[in-house]
Amino acid sequence: MTANKTSLHPQNPFAAPYPLTELVKLQPVLAAYLKTTPDGRQTLNFAEPEAVTLLNTALLQWQFGLAHYQIPSGYLCPAVPGRLDYLLYLQDLLTTSFQGKKVPAAAVQLLDIGCGANLIYALLAAKALRWQAIGSDIDTRALQNAASLIEQNGLQRQLSLRQQANPQAIFHGVIQPGDYLDLTLCNPPFHDSPDAAAAGSARKQRNLGLESSAPLNFAGQANELWCEGGEPDFLRRMLAESKDFAHQVYWFSTLVSKQQHLPKLQQQLQQLGATQVQVIAMAQGNKQSRILAWSFLTPELAALWQQHRWRRR
Repeated sequence: MTANKTSLHPQNPFAAPYPLTELVKLQPVLAAYLKTTPDGRQTLNFAEPEAVTLLNTALLQWQFGLAHYQIPSGYLCPAVPGRLDYLLYLQDLLTTSFQGKKVPAAAVQLLDIGCGANLIYALLAAKALRWQAIGSDIDTRALQNAASLIEQNGLQRQLSLRQQANPQAIFHGVIQPGDYLDLTLCNPPFHDSPDAAAAGSARKQRNLGLESSAPLNFAGQANELWCEGGEPDFLRRMLAESKDFAHQVYWFSTLVSKQQHLPKLQQQLQQLGATQVQVIAMAQGNKQSRILAWSFLTPELAALWQQHRWRRR
């Protein structure tokens, strides 16, 4: 298990303070949300929803030249730095698996379970890491926006989408015969009911010093925020279903929001016959999270995978 982190991944370009002057040039409307802290520093009013959306759009333009980024009203607006961290730690996982050698970017195929309308993991995988990626979701409108993002940014050769027709399935119906995926990732719904999701939103408001009637600086559809049984049940289903694709995926992975969920998940993976299990700690400011990654490949199958997929250029 990786030791607790206190900051972003060392290769994350967003670890330093944001160059607000440069970001405002990219998104001029951001200027309306600038404010000065009591100690004289310039910052953004993060309590404003539009400020958060504009900031993330500007960050994608600034670092990766992503020209088009729009999310429909009411859908989740992700924090780009933390999403990139997840990918960077997965890149480290591949490097470690390949005896310290970097896996050729063109050889990497990623599957994002629940890509959402924002498609953020796939976009970052393509622009920051030069990987191939598949985004899957059950939400037709979300996939329509994701398809528009792919087309507008000219990423049709790197990114594709698949709709999950069965709300109870995770990998079935998405991973097809003949697919060989180096990585899967998922940012699962954390809550077990709309009320729990609303309570979580209220906590975020209080942490921002906002009144309960103030507009949220984030959003999310029901399937993005909650599911029956919450994160523990969703992840138990994911782990059980992953066994059915044991030889088609090198590393499965997911975010786990609460440390106390890990022991039962690790026990389940042991019972399922996982050959490797890793927990990778992540942090963004005061927010702590972790990645659970697992593989069913034997050493012999892992060696064949590396030889036939990762050694090609």
